[in-house]
Amino acid sequence: MPSFKPLLLASLLAAALPGAAFAQPAWPAAKPITLIVPYSAGGSVDFNARLVATKLGERLKQSVVIENVTGAGGAIGVGKAVSAAPDGYTLVAGPDSAIAIGRLINPAAFKFDPLKDLAPVGMLNTAPMVLVARPGLPVQNYADFVKLAKAAPGKYNYATSGVGTVLQLAMELLKERSGIFVAHVPYRGGAQIATDVIGNQVDLAMLVSTSAIPHVNGGRLKALGVTGSKRLDALPNVPAFDEMPGLKGYSMVSWTGIFAPAATPSATVKRLNEELNAVLKDPEVRSKLQEQGALPGSGTAEELGKFVQSEYARNQKIVQAANIKE
Repeated sequence: MPSFKPLLLASLLAAALPGAAFAQPAWPAAKPITLIVPYSAGGSVDFNARLVATKLGERLKQSVVIENVTGAGGAIGVGKAVSAAPDGYTLVAGPDSAIAIGRLINPAAFKFDPLKDLAPVGMLNTAPMVLVARPGLPVQNYADFVKLAKAAPGKYNYATSGVGTVLQLAMELLKERSGIFVAHVPYRGGAQIATDVIGNQVDLAMLVSTSAIPHVNGGRLKALGVTGSKRLDALPNVPAFDEMPGLKGYSMVSWTGIFAPAATPSATVKRLNEELNAVLKDPEVRSKLQEQGALPGSGTAEELGKFVQSEYARNQKIVQAANIKE
């Protein structure tokens, strides 16, 4: 007859260690990871998040599922990540406006503090912006426009995709540094802006680079400057504002970082950061990001944390100086 002693011994050990039979698999084996995108599907943040999620899942050997949670300028999606269990299974693709601007202009929507309630994981991407002018505006460069604007304060206007966006803040900082007054025309989203500038209905627009580049290279819009610290490869003849007299040190970019709930274990954050950096070195990922006018991110979680703190501090000064409100 077979002996039941091994079975009995196993049962006694299980009884002596009641938690052992119910131990959870080590992260990330237990379940898929959710990456919240706080905007609707189809936009640049969503595209870039999906691109990275696929490759990140391959490296982690676990699915990374995108969840679009829209509303309140990103506050609802980011807030859902803030409230999630800090177990490494919920992340958020946090863009500049929702992480380092929104709370400054709409505190009622941002009941949480992204700087304290989220743990930085790593930078997903950055993207410079381009200031463009309508075809009929009698200027060839930014210096020409400054002269025009100073001669007629308030006569000219500029469009962005909304109040409190990084696009508006970039232009407001430029106005302050240049000593000019140009009225803001906020749109609901960016799809119509280029059409209206091309049609001479709006004087200027601050556009993300991926939106501006085809129209500038097609001769439909005049590019006056790039907001990043260096020129774009796709627009080699368009200077960065940092190159211009009186604007040394000017640099603003649109960006998206990956964040986790604040109490997520440091070892999990470290692993996520390492895998994200590896994904962002993938030639296919880099190529597809660059097609979107984005530059692949990199660096440590700590570097992203310091960057976000500095962005928030600068944005706070711009918002206060320009009296930007929802």
